[in-house]
Amino acid sequence: MTPLETHLHSHSRRSFLGLTGLGLGAIAARSLMAAGTTPASPGDLPHFAPTAKRVIYLFQSGGPSHIDLFDYKPALEGLHGKDMPASVRQGQRLTGMTAGQSSFPVCKSIVPFKQRGKSGHWISDLLPYTAGVADDIAVIRSMHTEAINHDPGITMINTGSQFPGSASAGSWVSYGLGSVNQNLPAYIVLVSQGTGKNPGQPIFSRLWGSGFLPSSHQGVQFRSSKDPVLYLNDPDGITRSDRRGMLDDLSQLNQIRHDKLADPEILARISQYEMAFRMQASAPELADLSNEPDWVFDLYGPESRVPGTYAYNCLLARRMAERGVRFTQLFHRGWDQHEKLPTELTNQCRDTDQASAALIADLKQRGMLDDTLIIWGGEFGRTVYSQGAIGNGRDHHGRCFSLWLAGGGVKGGVSYGQTDDFAYNIVDNPVHIRDLNATILHCLGLDHNRFTFQFQGLSQKLTGVEPAHVVNGVLV
Repeated sequence: MTPLETHLHSHSRRSFLGLTGLGLGAIAARSLMAAGTTPASPGDLPHFAPTAKRVIYLFQSGGPSHIDLFDYKPALEGLHGKDMPASVRQGQRLTGMTAGQSSFPVCKSIVPFKQRGKSGHWISDLLPYTAGVADDIAVIRSMHTEAINHDPGITMINTGSQFPGSASAGSWVSYGLGSVNQNLPAYIVLVSQGTGKNPGQPIFSRLWGSGFLPSSHQGVQFRSSKDPVLYLNDPDGITRSDRRGMLDDLSQLNQIRHDKLADPEILARISQYEMAFRMQASAPELADLSNEPDWVFDLYGPESRVPGTYAYNCLLARRMAERGVRFTQLFHRGWDQHEKLPTELTNQCRDTDQASAALIADLKQRGMLDDTLIIWGGEFGRTVYSQGAIGNGRDHHGRCFSLWLAGGGVKGGVSYGQTDDFAYNIVDNPVHIRDLNATILHCLGLDHNRFTFQFQGLSQKLTGVEPAHVVNGVLV
């Protein structure tokens, strides 16, 4: 149906007659306001048998340095300190932080690399625990994006567009597949601050927003304090039955309003009130780690006992996976090493390495890794040349960067894509962010070309309007 037909169809006879009493101008104005906002049914989903039931996205905000972590370049040993040739840069734009430099001295990796596991992944000494699960991960070394600054970069990788307003990947998955556990949201977000760059780049709630999708699909942020979700607890003196009665009355009022206006956001509001009521019982139990045995805390590391840390959030993510949360996303700040690279990058890896590997091991021993897709990576990489003095820091680099996937249909031990000797340009199997998002949806049984939502005259997709391809080379 057209937006007007959809809008009018959703009205009751009484509300339609009420609108006609206001005149055709009112109908036209309301149909224009509603155009593109009425959700089309996603249809019979998934499109095909999924390899993953859920996603845990370990988002490393700030741009981890692929040169120092996953993209080993032995040729840099002999090039260290020399100016990067203009033929490598190829006139590509730089950020304002280094565009004015008189020279671009090459900086080799700040630590040694070794081949790890049977797969022979080249992984930095900064990541000894990740090295221990090398055969479980697929490393993509040829990721790329057009964005060279944080806000458009992190918006792009999370929503498929550099411009705010689009729906996040987690919201798309919630919209398409819904919730497994009716007492918890389908999409939950956790935020932590690292000891690398502190404070790290700001994290905005729009990164897990639903954009043009119904607002009931936006991510719900859990906090590390006593109350995991703000305003979830009832005030003193309000009993459970009191709250139930209030919500029943409020739902009736909202339903009357919806019958008159047919605004889908009113239904979303009813749904969210009901979810909040159910979460009053489920959220505290989820966030209570007192029943976790000591060996689990030892696996994730000592910081897993400290609320708000990355390790604590990784353990929470496993608990969410057990309880059927469809899409859990951790945002960890502090990877923006423009200076103090050796110190800050070392600290940041210490924050994240053990817990990231522990999540894989924990899910694996529980028999859950095979149907849980894990993603580790940031919005872009870092430059091979130094920002300032040699070894001081690295600038943003979107031309190529690395991330890894595990579980949920991923072929462990695979290395995909290749960059040049400077880890500056891609020479084989490029993977755009659109391709990554297409691959995430594919693992969940969703065809990114068929999974659309009508908005502003377009069939909107997580992968956008340009071609996107599933990265079959990293899948079983």
